Amino acid sequence: MDDKFMKAVEVVLRHEGGYVNDLNDPGGETKFGISKRSYPDLDIKNLTREQAIEIYYNDWWQRYGYGRLQDDTVATKVFDLAVNMGPATAHRLLQEALVFLGYDIAVDGIIGPQTIGTANKADPERLLQVLRWLAAHHYYRIAAQRTQSQAFLMGWLRRAYS
Repeated sequence: MDDKFMKAVEVVLRHEGGYVNDLNDPGGETKFGISKRSYPDLDIKNLTREQAIEIYYNDWWQRYGYGRLQDDTVATKVFDLAVNMGPATAHRLLQEALVFLGYDIAVDGIIGPQTIGTANKADPERLLQVLRWLAAHHYYRIAAQRTQSQAFLMGWLRRAYS
């Protein structure tokens, strides 16, 4: 595990916190952001920080290739959003941000060579600015559609703009 991943996973762990089983949270039972819904055979309550880091490295960072995003802040933001809103949604927001910035790229929620290559060409500060705005907009839509989620909105917005 390289430094880039370790810095990124620290951001995710800081945002996700410890064990939560809030009935109003659509994520359900989670610890360190690892959900029972995604890992039904895992003992979430007794999950260790080290186990969570291993899961994030193998099932997220390596699987989706976030380390191939050249800018560390962009890689961290996309990874963090993927953990919170799901990979396909986070990848779609990255693609929408690139389209907004004038790039011709498919918005399909798949983070492959085209998305990675295009993101690496973009100005990272502008890309992050648009990505943060799109993430915030996504969270507002969730809160508007599901009143139980409104309690999470301020935390989500802090995360979007971090």
